[in-house]
Parts: sequence; C-alpha cells; structure tokens
Amino acid sequence: MADKPNVLFILSDQHNAKVLGHKGHPDVKTPSLDRLAAEGVRFDNAITQNPICTPSRVSWLSGQYCHNHGYYGLSGPKPRGLPTILGHFRRSGYRTGAVGKIHCPAYWVEDDCDWFHETCGASIGGRSKEYATYLAERGLTELEDHGALQEFGERGRQTIEGRPSKVSYEDSQEGWAVRQAMGFMEQCSGDGKPFFTHVSLPKPHQCYAPAQEFWDLYDQSALTLPPNADYDLEGKAPHMRRTARGWRERKWQLFEPKTFEAGRLRKLHGYLGNISHVDHAVGELLDWLKERGLERDTIVIYSSDHGDYACEHGIMEKAPGICADAITRIPMIWRWPERFNAGHTAEEIVETVDLVNTVCALAGIEPMETSDGKDISHLLAGGAGEVRRIGVTEFAWSKSVRKGKYRYVYYPREMFADEYPDGFGELYDLGADPWEMKNLYFEPGYADVVREMKDELTNWLVTTTRPATLLPSRQYVSPQAVTRYRNTVNFDGRIHPDRVGEIAGGNYT
Repeated sequence: MADKPNVLFILSDQHNAKVLGHKGHPDVKTPSLDRLAAEGVRFDNAITQNPICTPSRVSWLSGQYCHNHGYYGLSGPKPRGLPTILGHFRRSGYRTGAVGKIHCPAYWVEDDCDWFHETCGASIGGRSKEYATYLAERGLTELEDHGALQEFGERGRQTIEGRPSKVSYEDSQEGWAVRQAMGFMEQCSGDGKPFFTHVSLPKPHQCYAPAQEFWDLYDQSALTLPPNADYDLEGKAPHMRRTARGWRERKWQLFEPKTFEAGRLRKLHGYLGNISHVDHAVGELLDWLKERGLERDTIVIYSSDHGDYACEHGIMEKAPGICADAITRIPMIWRWPERFNAGHTAEEIVETVDLVNTVCALAGIEPMETSDGKDISHLLAGGAGEVRRIGVTEFAWSKSVRKGKYRYVYYPREMFADEYPDGFGELYDLGADPWEMKNLYFEPGYADVVREMKDELTNWLVTTTRPATLLPSRQYVSPQAVTRYRNTVNFDGRIHPDRVGEIAGGNYT
C-alpha cells in the first residue's frame, strides 16, 4: 500500500439521498453506488451546507461554512486568500486535478490544480476547449443537451421535461470527464505521484436527458411517485406553496400529453435515468482503479452538492431548497479497502465541510486551519459518537437545522410578514414523518423543541463565526497564519472560532 493514499472525490449535482437502490428506493437502479456502499461506509445523515451549487461547492472544497466564506449565489469573484483542499494537497506533494461541472468562483479551483477541465461552462472561461473541440469534431456541439433541449429553442432551456439524450454516454460530459480523469490518474501513478482528483458529474441535474440506455432502464407507466407527491401542503412555507401551485398551473410541459401528471412522470423518468447515468460513470471509475491495481491505495468519496425534490411535495426541481430534507440531506459514501469498515452505516450527523480535515487526517497531512469541518475518520473505522450536535444548511435569510430526529427551519419575521405577522417557522419529526407532511412549528406541545432548536442555531452562529480581529488579541505561530499588528489570522484574513473560544474560556465543539 502506498505511503500516501490517493483521493478520488466524485461529486454529482442534485442527487436526492433517498433515490438509491441500497436506500430501498422502489425503482432506481444504482448497482455501482450500491457496490460502493457495500464496500465502504455510508452516512445516512449527511447535511449539505447550502442548497445551491456554487456555495455548496465552496463549502465542500474549503471546509468553511457559508456565513464565513460569504458565497450564497452562483459563481462570483475569486475568494481572497481562501485555500482549497486541492491546493492544500498540492502543497503537500500531491498532484491535483479537477474535471466536470466545477461551478466555483473565478479561478479559485483552477489556480490550485495541476490539471483542470470545466465541461459545463459554469466556471470562468467557459467550457474546456478540449471538450468543445471533441464535440465539434464529431458534429455534436448542437446536440449536447445538459443545458437545453435544443429542439424547443429558448423554451427548452433548463427544462424539467424528460427525454433520452441525443448524444451517447461516451460523448456526454460524464463519459468524457471520466476518461479524462483516468488519463490524469494514470499519468500520476506512472510518475509515482499521489493524486487528489475531483470528478464533478453534471447529472442528475437537468436537463433530464440521460443516454438512451439509461432512459430505457425504466418503464414510465410503472414509476412510483413519492408518498408526499400529492397532499394539500397545509402548514408549509408560503413560497413553497406558491412554487408547488406554479408547477401545477404553469404550462411548462413540452411533450404530449401536456398535463401536470404526465409531465412529472417524464421528469421522474429522466431523473432516474440521469442517476443511472451517473452510477455508470462511478462504476467505470471504480473498475478502472481495480484494473490498475490502485483500488487499495485510493480513498473514494461519492456525494452531491444538494438534493432534488424528485416530485416530492409536488415540486419538480430544487427550489425553494431550504424547505425540505429532500434538498438539505445528501448521499455520502466513503471507501478505502482494508482501512474503512466495509458495509458500515453511520447515523451520526456529518456535514460537507467535514471532507477537508478528514482526508487530511487520513493522508497524514496537517489539517486546514481555515476549515470549519471535523475529522470523521473514527466513523469510517466503524466507530460511533456524536461529531456535532446539529447540522446546518444556510441561505442568507433562512437556516435549516437538523438535530436528532428533528429538522427545524428558521425564517426572519420579515420574510413572510404579510401571511404570518407573528412569525413563521417549520419543525418536522423525521422519525414519525420522514416525508415532512406535518409542520409541528405551531403545535403547543412542540414549543420547547422549537425553542431548543432556535437556541442551538443561535449558539452555532455565534461559536462558528470567524472574525477578522479580536480584543484581546491572541498571537500564535502557524505555517497557515500571519501576524499583522498584534492580530494573527489565517490566509483568508479570519480567525478560527477555536481561537475565539480559547479567549472566551469556552470549549466549543
């Protein structure tokens, strides 16, 4: 076994954590991810930091919470001084590469990689010239349909409709990205260099157009709608009710029959096909590692940036994302043969920020002081024990809090002032109501739980925030920090919350 393990971090876009074969979904076919779960450790209560692509990915790759890195929308300028896990491993002797739908702020990931290809055009500079050339040489530029169903013009952009793709799996972004990643890893291995490879697969995010063979896996007439697909949404957030009503009333369907019922089945068909499309890509990577004799030397992580409603609550896409466990909870599977407890299911709450310092610990690399994440390697070894009390998903003006069996959503009073002048919130007992159809926020018997969750959120915000200066100041020596006029800060210009806790006399976890 190599002295330094390789790392293969596979991130899909918009994968609902319930839609996996090993989770008991009645229809989806995910043999490769089921295999990965059987050979590795799965986290059934993994929480994303944000329900939107870019902020979630910044949290994944920096290990920072959104209220510290400040990204809540798409793309944006390069973060000032904020390191990435790719750059951290690169400075520790690894070769680092990223391919696929990276969708991060300008040049943030690019500058920390030895090798980089954006396939979607979601990062600065647009689509990789190599992939664009690949499509053009094959006459596929106008047929590649991740971003649009071209036959419908502007109406087909980011459609929720489903149909088989007009390009093959081999020519899709996923197929191309997987082959490119294999080439990069082959070169690293041949040169005797450990690698950290980030493969970001655009699906199952729309368009819901899987390659033909994955569309053909499903009989649309026999698909199973989720138990919460049709109910009155009583007690749900006003913007969620408006969104669900819009899907039923708007004329968004592109194919016949143009009814809501038929359209959502086509979307579900395409979504399940997209997941199988992604599953196949994961399987190719796993098989390649085994064939090259790299399986035992490589930590494989599979997860997603956030979830998808997948027809839950009558909603077709991911917005409004803060409202549902379908969006805030994500699949997360780790595998390292002979090192992790194969087949173990960890029920503890973990977060996307935990990737950074866990892989550092596993690789014997100094943890990133700019990361807010925890080392969860004891859970990978089959151990148990609470990592943190709560898991939080953030929007700028709302927060979802998971603690034990409860999920709580905080909204400022100003957000729904007309409908709820005395304030509105959400509380769900996921043990009794896993599909979140009963909001307990206004139930008198749950007032103490609401107060507890609100107190937990307040404490979390206070104790996890990174200030720029402190009084009294605290100076210390670290290769990941710099002292400027009495204040020692990390390279992002902020102070780790643990340093604040030391001054305050607390022991914050």
